[in-house]
Order: sequence, then structure tokens, then C-alpha cells
Amino acid sequence: MPLPPSTPPDSARKSPARLPIRAVRELAYVEVASTELTRDINRDLILEYIRSSQPVSRVDLARLSGLQPSTVSSIVEQLKEERWIQEGGAVKTPRGRRPTMLSLNDDLLILVADVRPTHAVLAVVDLNGRFLSRRVVPLSSKVQRSIEALAEAMNALREQFPLKSFEGIGLSVQGRVEPQSNRLTLAPNLNWKSYDVCGELSRRVGGLRVELENDANACLLSELWFGHLDGLRNVVLVAISEGVGAAVLAEGRLISGRGGLAGEFGHISVDASGPLCGCGQHGCWEMFASSRAVLRYYAELTGNNEKLTMSELTTLAVSNDPAALRALERQSVAIGRGLRMINAALAPEVILFAGDITTVWDISHTIIERECRAGLLTGSAPKLMSIGDGELALLRGAAAVVLQRHSGYYRSAHGKRERD
Repeated sequence: MPLPPSTPPDSARKSPARLPIRAVRELAYVEVASTELTRDINRDLILEYIRSSQPVSRVDLARLSGLQPSTVSSIVEQLKEERWIQEGGAVKTPRGRRPTMLSLNDDLLILVADVRPTHAVLAVVDLNGRFLSRRVVPLSSKVQRSIEALAEAMNALREQFPLKSFEGIGLSVQGRVEPQSNRLTLAPNLNWKSYDVCGELSRRVGGLRVELENDANACLLSELWFGHLDGLRNVVLVAISEGVGAAVLAEGRLISGRGGLAGEFGHISVDASGPLCGCGQHGCWEMFASSRAVLRYYAELTGNNEKLTMSELTTLAVSNDPAALRALERQSVAIGRGLRMINAALAPEVILFAGDITTVWDISHTIIERECRAGLLTGSAPKLMSIGDGELALLRGAAAVVLQRHSGYYRSAHGKRERD
């Protein structure tokens, strides 16, 4: 989410320490606030307080936010009308009227997908990030056929919840997305560049709005949205699966860069004589640090040209297969050395890891940390952390993208069309 303007609402002036610890909410970006923007910022703050404190009353929301009770009530009615929240039962109090409690709407769901070159993992997620259903869909090398497969699976998932409403569709993809057009501009491992993925998929899935985002950016947004980065302002998230992507939080602000291309450390050449990358260069970092790289290492070590999946290699490594462990060691060394670029360029407090690498974190993290520390120019090393189940993180990130882009502040600040 974008940052609030320099002229904050009452809630920010009165109790900055009580603001949600999402860096997207920190008052670090200078911008002139219109009345509409201020109203939408207040709206998003109230929505965040409801998410983090639910069930919560209007009285408590006014106390937490510092906004006038009348302002809170007006925002609550708007959020109810937009279906973001629902009212529950009343709570007994020693005196006065019994307040009704507010929480996020369990009946509003989001369709999400983590899109890989060969398959996509689909799920239904509620506003609290809970997974209600999941399925895996094989994808074609042809984008049109892939969209058809995704649409068919998503329609089947919708039919499982006939009494629920769906807010939209979020896609986490291995590529860079141009923010204005919502289209892929760089996708070396996915043949979807310049195709109107969002428009075509929306047409096939009942007109639901489709939001597209780079997988690393989506994961980092998820960590922000669901409150896992308390107090941190300089963070890099590295997603390692078939490719290597990164998302950057610098001084409390998500950095997208020109055309959404910021964070493409995976396509920096670290060895000009290395393997040819899908981007057209030789020896990119991802050719040594990705899941494809570790599978290549295993094939070279064993002489076995049979195609192995990352899950199968992980099983071999856990079983102490020497070649699998050696392959992971080579990958881990490459990852750690590549982190030196990130340290030198951004000096993050924390580097988070998502994707396939999280499934072998217990085996790899010591080597990665050793190589990362060896390249320090000065000062202490950043803390290295896995965010857990990489697949779930990517799916939850896709849901966070929908929540972000359908919010009032984001629409006002970026000229987005109104929610369907």
C-alpha cells in the first residue's frame, strides 16, 4: 500500500505509537493530502484496527484511532456497505448502551493463485488470510490455454462456496508487473509478457477484478498487511523458486521503481561465462541460486538426467543423500554470495526468504548466513529469516494485493477504478 501523506489524520497526530505496524502506514512520504485522501486514509486505518483488534466496538475504535466517534461511525457504515466488515453480538457493560462488536466479514472471499512456469497453485482465502480450499492446476506453455485452465479451476472453486461473495482475484507471478497497465513487462520464465492476463481471466471468471503482482512483492506485502514486520523499516524479501526475485522496503516504503522493475537482483550477471538465462544474459544470479540451479547441480553430480522435482530433491536431502546435500550446499553458497549485492546496495535490517528455499531452510541457512557475512563491508550482518511455508506465503501475498488495491486510499492515490 502507498504511504499516507505528510499531513496525517487525527489518528496519526494523536497516537503515532498506536498506529498499526505496517510500514505502508508510516508517515514517511511527503505528499499534499486532499480531503478525499484524508478520508480514505482514516477509512483504511479503521479497517486495519478492526482487523488487528477484532472483535472491537466503535467506542474502542475511536479510542484507539483518536478520531471523533461520529467520524468512526460514518466510516464503519461505509465499510459495512462495502462488505469489508460485519456486526456481531452486543457486549454487556456496567452501564450505558451495550456496544455491538465489529469484525472482518467472513462471507467475503478472495480467489488467489501462485503461478509457476509449469503449474499454478490456487486457493480460496478469507479476509483474515485463512485458506478454505486449494488445488493445483497444470499450465501450458501457451498463455491462452493457461488462462483457460486457471479460469475453469477458479470457477470450480467459486462453486464450492455458493453462499459467499468474492471480492476479486489475486495472481502472484514470477515476473515484473507495470503498475499502471497491470501487465507483465518482464517474465523470463513465463511466456505471458504483454498479454492481457487480467482482462481475459476476469471475463472468464464472472467479471471479478484481477490483480497481478510479482511474487516477491506480493510476499512482502503479505508480511506487512498481516502485521509480521513490527517496527522494521528496511527489509528485503528474496523469493527463490524457479527464479530469484526480490522486493524492497526502504525507510518504510515499498519500492517498485520505474515500470515496477525494482528488485531484479536475480538478473544481475555474476559470471559472464555462466549458463544462459531466460532473460538473454549469461550467468545471472538466479542461474546459480534458483531451484532450477540446484536441480542442475544434482544432475551434474549424479549423472542422472531424469527430471527431478524440488520436492523430490528435498526428500533426498532430508534422507541424507550425499548428492542432494552437496547440490543444496552449492546453491546455498551462491545465494549467500549474491546477498552481498543486496547488502551493499540497500543495507537492510532483515532479509526474508520465501519460495522453495524455505522447505530446505534448516539445511541451507547456516551456509547462506556464512557467505553473506563474509562479504560485509562494515557493520553487522542483516538478520536472515524464512517466512515459513513458501507456497502459503505466496498465496497469502496474492490475497494481500487484492486487499491493498481495493482499499480507499490506494484507489484515490492511484486513480484506480472503483470496486466492482
